[in-house]
Amino acid sequence: MSRIEELRVKLFSDGADLEGILEMYAKPWVRGFTTNPTLMRKAGVRDYEAFARTLLEAVPDRPISFEVFAEDEAGMERQALTIATWGANVNVKIPVTNRAGEFLGPLIRRLGEAGVALNVTAILTPEQVKRVAEALAPETAAMVSVFAGRIADTGIDPVPVMREAKRILRERPRAQLLWASPRELLNIFQSDEAGCDIITVAPEILRKLHLVGKDLTGYSLETVEMFHRDAQTAAYRIDTSATTAAGWESKSAAGAVPEDDVGRLGKPPHQMVGGGRGGTNLDRRA
Repeated sequence: MSRIEELRVKLFSDGADLEGILEMYAKPWVRGFTTNPTLMRKAGVRDYEAFARTLLEAVPDRPISFEVFAEDEAGMERQALTIATWGANVNVKIPVTNRAGEFLGPLIRRLGEAGVALNVTAILTPEQVKRVAEALAPETAAMVSVFAGRIADTGIDPVPVMREAKRILRERPRAQLLWASPRELLNIFQSDEAGCDIITVAPEILRKLHLVGKDLTGYSLETVEMFHRDAQTAAYRIDTSATTAAGWESKSAAGAVPEDDVGRLGKPPHQMVGGGRGGTNLDRRA
């Protein structure tokens, strides 16, 4: 069994490019989809509802999360109740706070009690997870999206945060912990080890899954070949005539390059004149 097959965490695809979404939908191991207004804007989506309905027609049988974007709580509630009618596989994304930083617990509670499947998003702290857990309706399915990638961007290891979030959510068995904003393929395995239920990943990262288990020695050689191929394709040239005239090839191999030669040719690479911790006087003058 491969490492991918051993994963317990469910892989969702995150994006708003319809072609990329359909590419991921063709893969049975992609279990759902998420998007947001920022991704939709970057993808050139002009009509939010038309795009959402097109996507739901193309993907009728896997969860898809769409986000509210109204300014005020009443507007968010109206949008959430409307979005929830678009399909049985819809999760409505509600931010953990409004733009004033006010916790949206009452809205989360009302929507959950109304039977709206939620995806509470933009969470970064265990304290926020705890408040969300208290607001969730126990009988309604929900996702709790913790932005682990953004946590890591601040220099904090997100794995302990996600483990603590999972512990907090034990009191809400219908709530699934979602690792959001991953930065690399490794995050998939970290999310699995942390006990996350879902990780939502951009297609460009999911396309790297074929690398899992790859032999690193062979991968090293492929990398060397890539550098060489690209340099050849770009037709790069380095004038080495002065080095050749000074006989540096043989002198460097012998481990000695006279300082007079160095002075004539300019400063050579430090490796040729004793690089490393010990170095030479020439290194220390650099």
